[in-house]
Amino acid sequence: MADSAQDKNLPASAKKLAKAREQGQVARSVDFGHFAAIAVGGWLLVKWAPDIAEWMQKILMQGLRFDHAMLQNPKLMGERAAALGVQMLMVIIPMGIVMSLVGVASACLSGGWNFTTKPLAPTFDKLNPLSGVMRLFSKGQLLQALKSVLLAAVLGAVGALYLQSRIESFAATLTMPLPAALQHAVSASLTGLIQVVVTLALFAAIDVPYQRWKLANDLKMSFQDAKDEHKEAEGNQEVKQKIKVKMREMSRKRMLAAVPKADLVVMNPTHYAVALQYDEKQMGAPRVVAKGTDLLALRIRDIARDAKVPVLEAPPLARALYQHAELEREIPAALFSAVAQVLAYVYQLRAAMAGEAPQPAEPADLPVPPELDPHNPAYVRATKRHR
Repeated sequence: MADSAQDKNLPASAKKLAKAREQGQVARSVDFGHFAAIAVGGWLLVKWAPDIAEWMQKILMQGLRFDHAMLQNPKLMGERAAALGVQMLMVIIPMGIVMSLVGVASACLSGGWNFTTKPLAPTFDKLNPLSGVMRLFSKGQLLQALKSVLLAAVLGAVGALYLQSRIESFAATLTMPLPAALQHAVSASLTGLIQVVVTLALFAAIDVPYQRWKLANDLKMSFQDAKDEHKEAEGNQEVKQKIKVKMREMSRKRMLAAVPKADLVVMNPTHYAVALQYDEKQMGAPRVVAKGTDLLALRIRDIARDAKVPVLEAPPLARALYQHAELEREIPAALFSAVAQVLAYVYQLRAAMAGEAPQPAEPADLPVPPELDPHNPAYVRATKRHR
């Protein structure tokens, strides 16, 4: 059963937040960007107002100055216009670069730095006109449109009230000389610019936390989402279990394949079986090449008999080796003496089978430490002491 929107009351996990950032979902405030751009641009205009006024005066003087040669050759007027355009670009381009940097900085301040190309990847939803229309009339888009209309209305009201209160001052600039008119216009516009910046600051102060809350609310998870994410992080348990079973089967096959190469199999007599191999040139001590219990022990015994590997019933030694010896590792030092006697019996048995020695007797009373035999009370007492 699908989770409804009301069921999504858990905060987004770190993994979901990281995935959202990869997809370009970051809390960005357009109003904060507007505020930063207007504030910085206004501050630069105020700071450079005298220089800008002087520069504009020079541009106007150069643009309105004509001489006899220019009147005779209109091509020179085009060259003059091009030169004046280059001078204007020398001021506009740095201003544009500054404003671009302000835009990037404001975006980073509101939502942090995030570079990703995934939003640019083509998807069917972006190409589907029906999906685009649905997004256009979605709740989020309608709220954004209403907010933009409200901002435009407020800024328009602020501007209208300011112009109404300063209309006479602006009209007076028509009677002033050009340099004084430019300075007066900049000075008169400063108050209006401050009012606009304050208005944008109020909208940004509301929009920044709202955008963060909205993103967190949109990324909320249901209990099932959190459960699925945890399952994905941990991996599918059924698949992992199948992999473990497969690995155990492969390990068992490799182990059984090593039984024919063993020198001896020690049994108990049916519950435990441990296959030992010893090469005095390559090994410091006998090594366990296979071990198992119950049905696996019987399987090891049958393979050993088919491969003519001696099978010896020595219950305490078989139990101790199974409990304390690791597969494909050398046996514990405490069992060296008992295993040495068993191997000596195997070598004598091989010599007897070759007709080089009499039939040996099976070793009895092997020196197996009681604390290593799981069926010995001394082992139980030693285990309790270690706990």
